[in-house]
Amino acid sequence: MKKISLFFLLLTSIVFAQERVKVDLSNPNSTIYTHLYFLQSDSYEPEKAASTILGVEDEKAVDIAIKLKKILDGKGLKVDFSKVPKNKMYADSTDYTIGYKYILFPYQIPDIYVEKTGENWYYSRETIDKVDELYNSIYPWHTEKLQQIIPEFGHKKLFKIELWQYLGLIILLLISAVLFYILRKVIFFILQKIQFLIIHKSSEKVRIALKKLTRPIVFLFIIWFVKILLPSLLLHLDINTVLFLGLNIMVTVFWIYVFLKLVKVIMSIYADFAESTHGKLDDQLVPILHNFLTGLVIFLGILKFLTLFGVEPTAVIAGASIGGIAVALASQDTVKNLIGTIMIFIDKPFHIGDWIEAGIVVGTVETVGFRSTTVRAADTSVYQIPNSTLSEMVVNNKGLRAYRRYTTNLGLRYDTPPELIDAFVKGVRKIIELHPATRDDAFNVEFSGFGDSALLILVNVYFTALDWNKEQASKHSLHIAILNLAKDLGVDFAFPSTTVMIEQFPEKKGNVLDYNLEKKRIDEIINKIK
Repeated sequence: MKKISLFFLLLTSIVFAQERVKVDLSNPNSTIYTHLYFLQSDSYEPEKAASTILGVEDEKAVDIAIKLKKILDGKGLKVDFSKVPKNKMYADSTDYTIGYKYILFPYQIPDIYVEKTGENWYYSRETIDKVDELYNSIYPWHTEKLQQIIPEFGHKKLFKIELWQYLGLIILLLISAVLFYILRKVIFFILQKIQFLIIHKSSEKVRIALKKLTRPIVFLFIIWFVKILLPSLLLHLDINTVLFLGLNIMVTVFWIYVFLKLVKVIMSIYADFAESTHGKLDDQLVPILHNFLTGLVIFLGILKFLTLFGVEPTAVIAGASIGGIAVALASQDTVKNLIGTIMIFIDKPFHIGDWIEAGIVVGTVETVGFRSTTVRAADTSVYQIPNSTLSEMVVNNKGLRAYRRYTTNLGLRYDTPPELIDAFVKGVRKIIELHPATRDDAFNVEFSGFGDSALLILVNVYFTALDWNKEQASKHSLHIAILNLAKDLGVDFAFPSTTVMIEQFPEKKGNVLDYNLEKKRIDEIINKIK
């Protein structure tokens, strides 16, 4: 009695299971499920699967339905029915066309989609028209020929993979290994030619970077080759899904690696160019650009990884945008400083090593970072100026001067005879003309006026050395030459003093120097200046 009850229970379960799945075209989820369910090995009824194809003869509809499933299987695209809408009035809001439609895999195969016709959902006319083209692009002509020559024992399965498929995978790996060794040399040669055409020279640093760049590029070509031939092996959907996911992960990793190495190559070329330029600001830009581009590549790579694991690209971009806005609002000063950094590198108001005056800060520019600029003052103290502030300040760049201007007044004693004053002025002019560090075509040496305690001789001169230390050395040699001239002429320099003249005491003599005004002697002193 128990056996009979158990028999009827199993029979009822089988009948119920068979009747549970029926042809249902009322919404996108039901239509796609009907198509794929009735093409499974344990529920194979292609005529029912073909009911999802509208306006085509029965045999042709069956062929289209089977090819559609093979296209999805060959690409390793497994439908997640939890994400397929069940709303019979569903409209794709991401598409600009008017009507009710649902695209199964919009970023992998956008040509395959279902649309509402009347009260039911069917595969679209565009999908039906492109089935053969899609099928032939995934399964080359040799796929069916290969099936015909495989003996019976080759179709025996081991872990859902037939024996001939194992052999095909081994052959594919061997071909890939041979291609790797061939393409590695070819691509490295091509990269070297491209690099030479761009910069017309080669360096060991760039050559090593190109050699490291070659390997991931070769792997990308090989993965592309494998992805083309892999559907020909007709592997199970679950296996194809895993394999294609692994290949896509490898592609993403290698692309990240390629772009990182490409950034390194570009920065190596730019570093060589920056070293050849006069300014040092370009040298400072190299590490900043390198870090920025590296971070950008890694960030985009992470976004790509998220899309591989089912996250919608639009959601990823929207999340990145919202996150970027939130970070920007939370760190407004940092963003302002970053913009200031960009403006400094675009405008180039100064270079590394320039002597600048910015507000109360006076010193030499040492570094320009993402956030701030380092300026070292004459007393060796260091100032950190935020780049947002520095980009808005009036910056006096002493380093951009064509010459260093030096102006001073030489004070001679009031009792200096006019003849010696004139000789002294002529002598100073000649010293400046012959000095190796001054401009001989732009200077002024004139008897400019009467001071409180001295006759003032204006000296306005331009030094050709822009370095501060060299300027001081030039001043030193100029001053020594002027002192020697004054000594030879017998001219004395005044200092702040008050002289009381007592004329009613004849026996008292004033502090008057005995000047030698012999013209011949004065001319000899002027002429011997070298």
